[in-house]
Amino acid sequence: MANNYFSFKEFTIIQDKSAFKVGTDGVLLGATAEISGRKKILDIGAGTGLISIMLAQRCEAEILSIEPDYESYKQACENVNLCRWKGRIKVLNTDIQSFQNDSGKFDLIVTNPPYFSDSLKNSDPRKSAARHNDSLTTGELLEGVSKLLDENGLFQLIIPYVEGNIFIADAQQYGFYCNSIMKIRPLPTSEIRRLIITFSRERLKVTERFLTIEHGKRHEFTEEYKNLTKNFYLKF
Repeated sequence: MANNYFSFKEFTIIQDKSAFKVGTDGVLLGATAEISGRKKILDIGAGTGLISIMLAQRCEAEILSIEPDYESYKQACENVNLCRWKGRIKVLNTDIQSFQNDSGKFDLIVTNPPYFSDSLKNSDPRKSAARHNDSLTTGELLEGVSKLLDENGLFQLIIPYVEGNIFIADAQQYGFYCNSIMKIRPLPTSEIRRLIITFSRERLKVTERFLTIEHGKRHEFTEEYKNLTKNFYLKF
Protein backbone atom coordinates (compact mmCIF):
# COMPACT_ATOMS: atom_id res chain seq x y z
CA MET A 1 0.00 0.00 0.00
CA ALA A 2 1.32 3.43 -0.90
CA ASN A 3 2.16 5.85 1.89
CA ASN A 4 -0.36 8.60 2.58
CA TYR A 5 2.29 11.20 1.82
CA PHE A 6 5.58 11.54 -0.06
CA SER A 7 8.16 14.06 1.11
CA PHE A 8 10.39 15.89 -1.37
CA LYS A 9 13.12 18.42 -0.55
CA GLU A 10 10.92 21.49 -0.94
CA PHE A 11 7.36 20.18 -0.75
CA THR A 12 5.24 17.25 0.43
CA ILE A 13 2.63 15.39 -1.60
CA ILE A 14 -0.36 14.06 0.35
CA GLN A 15 -1.89 11.19 -1.61
CA ASP A 16 -4.37 9.31 0.55
CA LYS A 17 -7.37 10.28 -1.62
CA SER A 18 -5.87 10.64 -5.08
CA ALA A 19 -6.42 7.84 -7.60
CA PHE A 20 -2.98 8.53 -9.05
CA LYS A 21 -0.12 8.19 -6.53
CA VAL A 22 3.41 9.57 -6.73
CA GLY A 23 5.46 7.47 -9.13
CA THR A 24 8.68 7.52 -11.14
CA ASP A 25 6.87 8.48 -14.35
CA GLY A 26 5.50 11.72 -12.92
CA VAL A 27 8.80 12.61 -11.26
CA LEU A 28 10.71 12.07 -14.52
CA LEU A 29 8.33 14.23 -16.54
CA GLY A 30 8.36 16.95 -13.90
CA ALA A 31 12.15 16.90 -13.77
CA THR A 32 12.80 16.89 -17.54
CA ALA A 33 10.01 19.00 -19.10
CA GLU A 34 11.32 21.77 -21.37
CA ILE A 35 10.52 24.77 -19.18
CA SER A 36 13.10 27.22 -20.56
CA GLY A 37 11.38 30.46 -21.58
CA ARG A 38 7.90 29.06 -20.96
CA LYS A 39 5.35 31.45 -19.49
CA LYS A 40 2.06 29.49 -19.51
CA ILE A 41 1.94 25.76 -18.82
CA LEU A 42 -1.01 23.35 -18.91
CA ASP A 43 -0.81 20.09 -16.97
CA ILE A 44 -3.44 17.63 -18.21
CA GLY A 45 -4.41 15.23 -15.42
CA ALA A 46 -3.18 16.78 -12.20
CA GLY A 47 -3.40 13.65 -10.05
CA THR A 48 -1.81 14.71 -6.76
CA GLY A 49 -0.52 17.94 -8.31
CA LEU A 50 3.03 16.56 -8.37
CA ILE A 51 4.05 17.56 -11.90
CA SER A 52 2.61 21.07 -11.62
CA ILE A 53 4.41 21.66 -8.32
CA MET A 54 7.70 20.34 -9.72
CA LEU A 55 7.41 22.65 -12.73
CA ALA A 56 6.62 25.59 -10.45
CA GLN A 57 9.81 24.82 -8.50
CA ARG A 58 11.83 24.78 -11.73
CA CYS A 59 10.52 27.92 -13.45
CA GLU A 60 8.52 31.13 -13.09
CA ALA A 61 5.64 30.18 -15.41
CA GLU A 62 1.94 30.39 -14.58
CA ILE A 63 0.61 26.82 -14.41
CA LEU A 64 -2.93 25.57 -14.95
CA SER A 65 -3.65 21.99 -13.96
CA ILE A 66 -6.85 20.13 -14.82
CA GLU A 67 -8.12 16.96 -13.13
CA PRO A 68 -11.48 15.24 -13.83
CA ASP A 69 -11.58 12.99 -10.74
CA TYR A 70 -13.09 15.06 -7.94
CA GLU A 71 -11.24 13.46 -5.02
CA SER A 72 -7.93 13.75 -6.86
CA TYR A 73 -8.76 17.35 -7.74
CA LYS A 74 -9.35 18.16 -4.05
CA GLN A 75 -6.07 16.49 -3.13
CA ALA A 76 -4.18 18.41 -5.83
CA CYS A 77 -5.66 21.64 -4.46
CA GLU A 78 -4.57 20.63 -0.96
CA ASN A 79 -1.01 19.96 -2.09
CA VAL A 80 -0.81 23.15 -4.14
CA ASN A 81 -2.09 25.23 -1.23
CA LEU A 82 0.63 23.76 0.99
CA CYS A 83 3.47 24.55 -1.40
CA ARG A 84 5.41 27.81 -1.65
CA TRP A 85 4.45 28.37 -5.33
CA LYS A 86 0.69 28.26 -4.82
CA GLY A 87 0.28 31.75 -6.27
CA ARG A 88 1.33 30.49 -9.70
CA ILE A 89 -0.65 27.23 -9.83
CA LYS A 90 -4.37 26.94 -10.48
CA VAL A 91 -6.24 23.62 -10.40
CA LEU A 92 -9.59 23.02 -12.12
CA ASN A 93 -11.95 20.06 -11.76
CA THR A 94 -12.51 19.27 -15.43
CA ASP A 95 -11.32 17.03 -18.22
CA ILE A 96 -9.67 18.11 -21.46
CA GLN A 97 -12.82 17.37 -23.45
CA SER A 98 -14.90 19.81 -21.37
CA PHE A 99 -12.24 22.37 -20.55
CA GLN A 100 -13.34 25.91 -21.37
CA ASN A 101 -10.18 27.92 -21.88
CA ASP A 102 -10.48 31.63 -21.16
CA SER A 103 -6.84 32.43 -20.49
CA GLY A 104 -5.19 32.17 -23.91
CA LYS A 105 -3.04 29.43 -25.36
CA PHE A 106 -0.19 27.65 -23.61
CA ASP A 107 3.45 27.48 -24.67
CA LEU A 108 3.96 24.13 -22.90
CA ILE A 109 1.48 21.31 -22.34
CA VAL A 110 2.50 18.26 -20.30
CA THR A 111 0.71 15.07 -19.38
CA ASN A 112 1.24 11.66 -17.81
CA PRO A 113 -1.83 10.20 -19.49
CA PRO A 114 -3.84 7.00 -19.01
CA TYR A 115 -2.39 4.59 -21.56
CA PHE A 116 -3.60 1.02 -21.12
CA SER A 117 -6.23 0.12 -23.72
CA ASP A 118 -6.66 -3.67 -23.54
CA SER A 119 -5.24 -4.83 -20.23
CA LEU A 120 -7.22 -6.04 -17.21
CA LYS A 121 -8.86 -3.14 -15.42
CA ASN A 122 -8.68 -2.35 -11.73
CA SER A 123 -11.91 -3.07 -9.84
CA ASP A 124 -11.75 0.46 -8.41
CA PRO A 125 -13.26 2.65 -11.17
CA ARG A 126 -11.24 5.70 -10.11
CA LYS A 127 -7.94 3.81 -10.29
CA SER A 128 -9.01 2.24 -13.57
CA ALA A 129 -9.77 5.65 -15.08
CA ALA A 130 -6.36 6.91 -13.98
CA ARG A 131 -4.62 4.18 -15.98
CA HIS A 132 -6.93 3.24 -18.87
CA ASN A 133 -7.63 5.42 -21.88
CA ASP A 134 -11.40 4.84 -22.01
CA SER A 135 -11.93 8.27 -20.47
CA LEU A 136 -9.24 9.99 -22.56
CA THR A 137 -8.47 8.51 -25.96
CA THR A 138 -5.41 9.45 -27.97
CA GLY A 139 -7.60 11.35 -30.41
CA GLU A 140 -9.32 13.35 -27.67
CA LEU A 141 -5.99 14.22 -26.08
CA LEU A 142 -4.43 15.34 -29.37
CA GLU A 143 -7.51 17.30 -30.38
CA GLY A 144 -7.45 19.14 -27.06
CA VAL A 145 -3.75 19.88 -27.33
CA SER A 146 -4.22 21.12 -30.90
CA LYS A 147 -6.75 23.70 -29.69
CA LEU A 148 -4.80 24.82 -26.63
CA LEU A 149 -1.14 24.85 -27.67
CA ASP A 150 0.47 28.02 -28.93
CA GLU A 151 1.78 27.87 -32.51
CA ASN A 152 5.37 27.71 -31.25
CA GLY A 153 4.60 25.69 -28.13
CA LEU A 154 5.78 22.26 -27.02
CA PHE A 155 3.76 19.23 -25.99
CA GLN A 156 5.44 16.61 -23.79
CA LEU A 157 4.28 13.35 -22.30
CA ILE A 158 5.63 10.18 -20.70
CA ILE A 159 4.26 6.93 -22.07
CA PRO A 160 5.21 3.23 -22.36
CA TYR A 161 7.45 2.27 -25.27
CA VAL A 162 4.95 0.44 -27.50
CA GLU A 163 2.13 2.94 -26.96
CA GLY A 164 4.60 5.78 -27.48
CA ASN A 165 5.57 4.68 -30.96
CA ILE A 166 1.90 4.44 -31.93
CA PHE A 167 1.28 7.86 -30.39
CA ILE A 168 4.04 9.42 -32.52
CA ALA A 169 2.31 8.19 -35.67
CA ASP A 170 -1.13 9.32 -34.48
CA ALA A 171 0.18 12.77 -33.53
CA GLN A 172 1.20 13.53 -37.11
CA GLN A 173 -2.45 13.40 -38.12
CA TYR A 174 -3.00 16.41 -35.83
CA GLY A 175 0.04 18.30 -37.11
CA PHE A 176 2.42 17.40 -34.27
CA TYR A 177 5.89 16.05 -34.94
CA CYS A 178 8.26 14.33 -32.56
CA ASN A 179 11.46 16.33 -32.17
CA SER A 180 13.05 14.62 -29.17
CA ILE A 181 12.76 11.36 -27.28
CA MET A 182 14.19 10.24 -23.97
CA LYS A 183 14.28 6.44 -23.84
CA ILE A 184 14.11 5.13 -20.28
CA ARG A 185 15.03 1.72 -18.96
CA PRO A 186 15.04 0.55 -15.32
CA LEU A 187 18.36 -1.36 -15.56
CA PRO A 188 21.26 -1.55 -18.04
CA THR A 189 20.06 -4.98 -19.16
CA SER A 190 16.37 -3.98 -19.42
CA GLU A 191 14.43 -3.16 -22.54
CA ILE A 192 13.20 0.41 -22.98
CA ARG A 193 10.09 0.77 -20.80
CA ARG A 194 9.14 4.44 -21.06
CA LEU A 195 9.48 7.30 -23.51
CA ILE A 196 9.38 11.01 -22.77
CA ILE A 197 8.40 12.50 -26.11
CA THR A 198 8.50 16.15 -27.11
CA PHE A 199 6.25 17.35 -29.94
CA SER A 200 6.02 20.61 -31.84
CA ARG A 201 4.26 21.79 -34.97
CA GLU A 202 7.59 22.13 -36.73
CA ARG A 203 9.35 19.19 -38.34
CA LEU A 204 12.81 18.94 -36.81
CA LYS A 205 15.54 16.35 -36.77
CA VAL A 206 14.71 13.98 -33.93
CA THR A 207 17.21 13.94 -31.07
CA GLU A 208 17.44 10.91 -28.80
CA ARG A 209 18.89 10.35 -25.37
CA PHE A 210 18.86 7.39 -23.02
CA LEU A 211 18.32 7.20 -19.29
CA THR A 212 19.01 4.18 -17.11
CA ILE A 213 17.55 4.49 -13.62
CA GLU A 214 19.49 1.89 -11.63
CA HIS A 215 22.89 0.26 -12.06
CA GLY A 216 21.72 -3.28 -11.49
CA LYS A 217 20.85 -3.59 -7.83
CA ARG A 218 17.71 -2.10 -6.34
CA HIS A 219 18.18 1.49 -5.12
CA GLU A 220 21.67 1.76 -6.63
CA PHE A 221 20.84 4.70 -8.89
CA THR A 222 22.83 5.96 -11.84
CA GLU A 223 24.52 9.34 -11.67
CA GLU A 224 22.39 10.62 -14.55
CA TYR A 225 19.18 9.75 -12.72
CA LYS A 226 20.50 11.33 -9.53
CA ASN A 227 21.43 14.51 -11.38
CA LEU A 228 17.97 14.74 -12.94
CA THR A 229 16.12 14.34 -9.67
CA LYS A 230 18.53 15.66 -7.01
CA ASN A 231 16.58 18.92 -6.58
CA PHE A 232 13.54 16.88 -5.53
CA TYR A 233 14.33 13.55 -3.87
CA LEU A 234 15.46 13.70 -0.25
CA LYS A 235 17.80 10.71 -0.75
CA PHE A 236 19.91 12.60 -3.30
